[in-house]
Amino acid sequence: MSTRRVVVTGATGFVGSAVLRRLAAQDRRAVVRATSRRPPVEDPYGVRWVDADLADVRSLRGVCEGADVLLSLASYIGPDADRCAAVNSAGTAALVAEARRAGVGRIVHLSTCAVYGPGPHRGQDAGELTPAPVSPASTGRLAGEGSVLDAGGLVLRAGLVLGRGDRWAVPALVDAYRRVPAGWGGGEGLASFVDVDDLARLIVAFALGDGAAADTTGVLHAHHPEPVRNRDLMDALAEHRVLPPRPDADWPWRRCLDALAATPGWVSERQFTLLAQDHWYRADTAWARAGILPGPGPLSRIGAAAGWYRERGGVAPG
Repeated sequence: MSTRRVVVTGATGFVGSAVLRRLAAQDRRAVVRATSRRPPVEDPYGVRWVDADLADVRSLRGVCEGADVLLSLASYIGPDADRCAAVNSAGTAALVAEARRAGVGRIVHLSTCAVYGPGPHRGQDAGELTPAPVSPASTGRLAGEGSVLDAGGLVLRAGLVLGRGDRWAVPALVDAYRRVPAGWGGGEGLASFVDVDDLARLIVAFALGDGAAADTTGVLHAHHPEPVRNRDLMDALAEHRVLPPRPDADWPWRRCLDALAATPGWVSERQFTLLAQDHWYRADTAWARAGILPGPGPLSRIGAAAGWYRERGGVAPG
């Protein structure tokens, strides 16, 4: 695997910081620069940090100079529709334009399976679904994908990402369980998950790899190929004291939705449905093209992040 000069945007984020760790572990010389709106005061990786904001096109000038690979990992997932458009759509387009101007040969962009909108989705591949985003964040991220694809880049649509630093998936499960303290429709719902360090391995394999990894373009799903059953995830979280033990009571879906609506909290019905019902996508192609194994699956990694999850509880993302 030859050394390549890599730019990482969103490098202080949940996924971006995991990617930096992986790059440093594999080849400390690989990172040309890392960008963030708030670069860290101390850098354990020995990289050059650049203060850049996708919402400020001028700040992107020159960030890709001398690079072979751009890892586009920055996004905004909050409720502000204007910022979603500015960062996820216009900002990604400006970043890709800068990469093309600088002659970057490979662009890998992280997106989300949330662009598909409401399910149920059961095992479809990327070319078998028509995106239908319902939130400003997902709408903007889908628009940003277009710039990457037009430039001949690779878009990785990830499922739900778990691990230390997760401010959405497990905190949402904690909030939902507090409001719906029962089994959710039998706990049979299947969803696509990936541990953040496994996702980082996949991204870095596409950044630094040769052969099929280097030649891969278009859209791929980027999570563990085996979906996770809701009751198995809830049991794993209970085992690590992130949730109370799963109760014997099992509520039909309508009663679950009524309980969610009747109890204050931050998880919406749409988000609850995403967590509790079938939303899983075929993902074996990405691992095969990258030439690496997906590992044992995200449930085996829950223990390493349990302390983080216990500290955060069901706090809303912010």
